[in-house]
Amino acid sequence: MTAAKPLRADARRNRDALLAKARELFASGCFDLRFDDFARLAGVGTGTLYRHFPTRAALAEAVYREELTALCVRARELRATLPAVEALAAFLHGFVDHLHTHQGLARTLATLMAGRSDTLADGGRDLDLAIADLLAAGVEEGTIRDDVGSGAVMTVVQGICNTCEQPGSRADADGAVTLVLDGLRRRAS
Repeated sequence: MTAAKPLRADARRNRDALLAKARELFASGCFDLRFDDFARLAGVGTGTLYRHFPTRAALAEAVYREELTALCVRARELRATLPAVEALAAFLHGFVDHLHTHQGLARTLATLMAGRSDTLADGGRDLDLAIADLLAAGVEEGTIRDDVGSGAVMTVVQGICNTCEQPGSRADADGAVTLVLDGLRRRAS
């Protein structure tokens, strides 16, 4: 398999414009927009849209992958700059905030990715690894229990995120993350 050629500068700008506009529209809840309208709103031609993203699902997947990459980069940055328990707390609170902000993208993915769980599974693995790394740093530092894995944390965080659409859920989600963090802290013997 050959690697994809890097995009020309103008093609990269067009692709970035499409992704930025899609991210903005998904965040505002406009996921039912006609697909061709993404091109017009991003200031590019319809052919450019289809060349980069032949379907709405391909566009949503690209936005999802970029958001996921940003979350994983954030986890690494936090781990490198904060004590482990603080890094984990900042990441989990930030993750819930991110999901709350990107509910439109989540709804779009749920609709468009039905039957295509490979993309979401890959993303779940990436997030699981980021959380596992933060937990391992805390275990090594002696501030996080060593008997709770990233899968358990992901399960709880996913449960918290499933409530993001409820009125007043943002404050409750933060409180739930605080409870999770308290349960993960290592207690003095």
